[in-house]
Amino acid sequence: MENIIEYLEWRYAVKKFDENSILSNEKIQKLKNAFNLTATSYGLQPIKMVVVSNKNLQKQLVAHSWDQQQVAQASHLLIFCIEDSIDAKYISSYFERVKQIRGTSDEILNPFKEAMLNNFENMDSGQIYQWAKNQAYLAMGNLLTICAVEKIDSCPMEGFIPAAYDELLGLKEKGLNSVLVMPVGYRAEDDMFSGLKKVRRNIQDSVIEID
Repeated sequence: MENIIEYLEWRYAVKKFDENSILSNEKIQKLKNAFNLTATSYGLQPIKMVVVSNKNLQKQLVAHSWDQQQVAQASHLLIFCIEDSIDAKYISSYFERVKQIRGTSDEILNPFKEAMLNNFENMDSGQIYQWAKNQAYLAMGNLLTICAVEKIDSCPMEGFIPAAYDELLGLKEKGLNSVLVMPVGYRAEDDMFSGLKKVRRNIQDSVIEID
């Protein structure tokens, strides 16, 4: 098996996808599983991933993606969303899930539950939104690595209009807000960026060691 660093060297932000190369259901399922296993703060998973493979929808979304054609060219479009409401009910449902899966007693869970409820009660909506958005970035970072290992090409994007995505895909009705976008598929042979060397600082300039 190749070294993980070699996979990461292979990865780049694709500028042109091969429109005729479609990811298998097995590959998409791995991405779904990896998303669901992503670490999140408190384990609350305030995120959901929308997987779009409808080519008509993908083409419509280009106009709301700063005209980035990868959105239409890609095999699938992954949209990272955050929950619209992280409230006491949402947090309580998490602890119910812990009880169901682990069999942990209320006696053990309640102190943690009360502390978490208190913490979120002291946060305003803007703080909760930013906290949830940070979890979406964690998920995208995880999937970028999984894509590299699976030799799936990808292009992480912040350049899109969330409100337009939310309206076109009916995300508000699902209690979601889109925050990040990632087309996935296979690079086109004539994508000139695929052969370019990575531009990175020297490791000694980006990593500080304290002995």
